[in-house]
Amino acid sequence: MQGYLSQDPEHTVRVRLQGDRAWLTIKGATQGLTRAEYEYPIPPGDAAQMLRTLATSALSKRRFRVTVGRHTWDVDEFGGSLSGLILAEVELEREDEAFERPDWLGEEVSFDPRYFNSALARAGTVPQR
Repeated sequence: MQGYLSQDPEHTVRVRLQGDRAWLTIKGATQGLTRAEYEYPIPPGDAAQMLRTLATSALSKRRFRVTVGRHTWDVDEFGGSLSGLILAEVELEREDEAFERPDWLGEEVSFDPRYFNSALARAGTVPQR
């Protein structure tokens, strides 16, 4: 489960609870495919309370990690009102870094702000293509 404490376009603040672990994440504005990101572990009880009392929107998803070539992809399968949506993301050292594109990868949506997790949480529905 992850919820958003701030969804300002210039900075997003998110809390994520995954089992018995939790994180607070602060992200800067997106510039191309790059954005500043700072992530800190927090007590799971604090995260659960923030999700209940401070989050302005939230979503649930299951994350799978899939290694393709020398990169590891985060593959998210969304639940609830976003059920059926699956997004994949790979972290690169540089925006122009070469990577192996897996056969199972679908349409590129990196530049479509409707697919940002914060926008999905706010909308609560899968974007129409």
